[in-house]
Amino acid sequence: MTDAAPSPGLPGTELPGASGVLCILHLEDNELDHELVTMHVEGELPWPVQITRVEDEAGFLGALEAQPPHLILSDFALPSYDGLSAYRAAHARWPNVPFIIVTGAMGEETAVDTLREGVTDYILKQRLERLPSSIRRAMAEVESRLQRERAEREIRALNENLRARLDEVERLRNTAERQSQRLEIQARQLEEALNLQKTFLAETSHELRTPLTALHGYLRRAEREAGGSQVLQDAQRVAENMTRLVNDLLQLSRGELVQSIEMHFMNLGQLLRQVGRDYGVAAPESTFEIVGDPGRLTQVFVNLVTNAIRVTGNADLVRLEIEPRPGEVEVRVVDQGPGVPDHVKPKIFDKFYRGKEAGSAGLGLTIAQQVVTAHGGTIDVVDTPGGGATFRVRLPLPEEDEETGLEDAALQDPELDTLADAGPGSALA
Repeated sequence: MTDAAPSPGLPGTELPGASGVLCILHLEDNELDHELVTMHVEGELPWPVQITRVEDEAGFLGALEAQPPHLILSDFALPSYDGLSAYRAAHARWPNVPFIIVTGAMGEETAVDTLREGVTDYILKQRLERLPSSIRRAMAEVESRLQRERAEREIRALNENLRARLDEVERLRNTAERQSQRLEIQARQLEEALNLQKTFLAETSHELRTPLTALHGYLRRAEREAGGSQVLQDAQRVAENMTRLVNDLLQLSRGELVQSIEMHFMNLGQLLRQVGRDYGVAAPESTFEIVGDPGRLTQVFVNLVTNAIRVTGNADLVRLEIEPRPGEVEVRVVDQGPGVPDHVKPKIFDKFYRGKEAGSAGLGLTIAQQVVTAHGGTIDVVDTPGGGATFRVRLPLPEEDEETGLEDAALQDPELDTLADAGPGSALA
């Protein structure tokens, strides 16, 4: 028996490493036979060996419990024990440990029975030179079995991982299907809501047309009976603006853009002062002549001014400004109200968008943007210095040859000249 260091690994479950020790448990009651076995094993194996000898059942079972070996060698016939019983005891505790019977005599039938029982091999003591090769072969089988078990464990782990991934894919697919179903339901609900909204706008527009038509008739009769007056003209202008708004609602309910833009040579400053007078808002005294639709532009600035008054709650906190720019004129509706949050600004002109921060009723700013765009201009909203919102409307100034052409036409047609100077009230009449 050698005094080599114990094996680093767990005997019976793995092979000793390159520098490890092969632990052998030898069940042998004869000291000479043990020495012969040791002499044939040491130096003949690829590992250093540590052989522990026991002589009886108690010593054998105690050694198994104390330190499971890599290999067991056992005599077949002992005074109070036998090799087959030892094998059964070892196999019950460490079923993967190779078990080789080393005996002096064994009949062929007995040898076959032991192999059938599960014993790894048997070696006759007269042929101990075969023992090293038998041990190497047994340990090679152990190594092969361990590799196979490792491969099976890896395959099981891969299968479990694949199964988990497939389960996750299935879960995600089910989640996607549920989300798709929810989106389809929401899309149908949204479509139904839009259809109801369009129906409501269309029906409301039709219902409003009748009283507005009657109102126009009453105003024209009053003008004929009482004579022309500024109050009646203003009332007619407001009624026509309401009629135009109703028509716009009807067009928007059908998904149409604002139409019927009638361009004239007009005085923008006079139009702004008229809006300012109607709603009690400060307006500039400047005069700028542009080509546009007085009625439609009145609709734009009335919308912006009334929105600003509604948000601020006081017409004194709202003012109109006008400023010439290269090739265009900029009109600003300035208020000192709560302002428009940054997250609202990108969608404030969207159709049906409603927001108390923006002062939008859902359609007014959409119509305003479409009218300004039809005039070749732009509209946006920025913060007012000191707090509030400023809506900027930029309209192109007429080119010099276009302005000259309109002036020449006015010289040839006095009615056109009268229309250009009459302001929005006459343009709507």
